[in-house]
Amino acid sequence: MLSRHFLRYVLCAAAIVVSVSSWARVKPGIEVLRDRGFEGLKGKRVGLLTNPSGVDSQMRTTIDILAENVNLVALYAPEHGVRGDIWAGGKVESGKDEATGLPVYSLYGATRQATPEMLKGIDIMVYDIQDVGTRSYTFISCLGLTMRSCAAAGIPVMVLDRPNPLGGLKIEGSVVRPGYFSYVSQYPIPYVYGLTVGEVATLINEEGMNRGQKGDQDHIKCKLTVIPMEGWERWMTYTDTGLPWVMPSPNIPYPRSAICYPCAGLVGEFSNYLNIGIGYTIPFDAFAAEWIDADELKKKLDSYAVPGVAWRTVHYTPFYGSSAKKLIHGVQYYFTDYEAAPITLVQFYVMQAVYELYKKNPFELSPNRISMFNKVCGTDFVSTTFSKRFRVADIRQYWDSDVNDFRNLCQKYYIYK
Repeated sequence: MLSRHFLRYVLCAAAIVVSVSSWARVKPGIEVLRDRGFEGLKGKRVGLLTNPSGVDSQMRTTIDILAENVNLVALYAPEHGVRGDIWAGGKVESGKDEATGLPVYSLYGATRQATPEMLKGIDIMVYDIQDVGTRSYTFISCLGLTMRSCAAAGIPVMVLDRPNPLGGLKIEGSVVRPGYFSYVSQYPIPYVYGLTVGEVATLINEEGMNRGQKGDQDHIKCKLTVIPMEGWERWMTYTDTGLPWVMPSPNIPYPRSAICYPCAGLVGEFSNYLNIGIGYTIPFDAFAAEWIDADELKKKLDSYAVPGVAWRTVHYTPFYGSSAKKLIHGVQYYFTDYEAAPITLVQFYVMQAVYELYKKNPFELSPNRISMFNKVCGTDFVSTTFSKRFRVADIRQYWDSDVNDFRNLCQKYYIYK
C-alpha cells in the first residue's frame, strides 16, 4: 500500500511540474520588463495605456505591478475602458480610477487621440493590451494614434508585447484603400496581419503609416521601445502559449473568440440578418436565424469543400439582442486544418449559401450598415462586387491580392523569427 501511495505521489508531483512548465511556456512583455528591473522606467513619470488584459501569468495587473515599482502617474483608457466595464462602442469618460486614485484619460470619448493636456506630466507612455490580430479591432488604432501624439510631445513609447492569438503566420484580406481609412481601418495593413502588437507598432513607426485619422500627409515618428516576449514562436496561437486568457473586450471571452472574430465580424455589421453567436455563449462562432433549416445550410456549405473548415448544425436561444429568447438554427464551424483554412472567407461562404437557399441579401436588409461594412473591409469593392451574385469566387482574387506583398514587407519587422 505504501508503495502505491508513493507512486501516486510521484505521478501527481510529475503532473504538477508538467502543468507549471506548460503554464510558463511564454513570458509576456510585462514579466520581461520586471526581470530587467523596469529598465527605462526608473526615475520617470509613467503613463499607462491598458485594460483588464494587461496581466502577468499569475493574473497580477500591469497597473498594480507598475504602481508598486515605478512612478505611475496616469492611466489612459481605450475602448471598453481601463477596467473593461464599458460595452462595445460605449463612450468612455475621463475621471479617476477608484482602485488607485490615478487620473484616467479617455481615448474613446470626446477624442480618440491623446491631447497635449492629457500628456502633461508624463515622461514615457507604456502600452499593455492583449491584441486580437484583426485590423478592425480598435486597440491598434488607439496605440498608433497615441504614438503619434507622444511623438509630437517628445514623449517616448514603450510597448509590452503579447501574443497574436491568431498566430504569426496567418495573413488575409486586402489593405485599406484611400477614402476608407477610419478608426476601424486606421492603417494600410491586411484585415488579418500576422504580427504581434509590438511588431505592428514598429511597422507603423518605420513605414511612415502614422498619418492620423484624417489622412494628413505628415508622419511623425516616435521614440519606440518594444519589450519582447520570451518563448513565443510565430506558429503559436494563444492556446499554445500556456498563458491565461483575460478577455480584452466583452465579446472576446475565449482565445477561440479572437480567432472567430475575423471569421464572422463582417456579417455582424448587418442587422436583420444572421445572429453570429453574440448574445449567446459562442460569440462570432456561429451563423443562425429563425428561418434557417440547419441541416439544409450545412449540406450546402459542405458542398463547397472549404479547405480546413468543417460545419455542424446548431440550435440555440440568445440571451439578448434582436434574436433574444427565440430559438434560432444554423451552423457552427471548426478548423480541421487552421493553416489551410481561409478564415476571413468563412462568413462569405455562409452569405453565399444563405443567398442560394433563401435569397436573403444583407445589403438590402440593412442598407444603413453598408458604410460601416465598407469601413471595416477598408474598401467598397467587396460590397459592390459580392452583392451582385453572392459568389466568393468574385472577390477571392481581390481579397488575397495584397497578402504576398505585405508578408514580404513585414518580415523585416519580425521580432520572433
